[in-house]
Amino acid sequence: MLPDPAPERDDIERNVLGGPLQPCGTDPVTGFYRDGHCASGPEDLGRHTVCAVVSTEFLAAQRELGNDLTTPRPEYGFPGLRPGDRWCVVAVRWLQAYQAGAASGVVLAATNARALEVVPLEALRQHAVDVPDDVSGLE
Repeated sequence: MLPDPAPERDDIERNVLGGPLQPCGTDPVTGFYRDGHCASGPEDLGRHTVCAVVSTEFLAAQRELGNDLTTPRPEYGFPGLRPGDRWCVVAVRWLQAYQAGAASGVVLAATNARALEVVPLEALRQHAVDVPDDVSGLE
């Protein structure tokens, strides 16, 4: 069963860089509210706030921790992840992988500022994979 849609908010959720929270992923559709964002509210007890670009190593580490992210669970709207997918992961789970040397890449602009209640910004920055939508200006 999917959670209720994200409640309407007057305030814009912020990312760890202080800007507006950007989308994390839509293929598969991620987020606690399955709206593509790592938005979080009072009902999101796990804090699905880190926008991870999952790797084989990260997925294996999660499975070892008892958090199987590869097996589809259609009853929860969960397709199962493959390396390269973007997914809003629970901040504590990302931190556990980081501490085990198996952290995934992180999209900082799409990682909710609430993740900083659990994960140090420097740890997230070490694994930042943000790439601008328009890469034509990069040299």
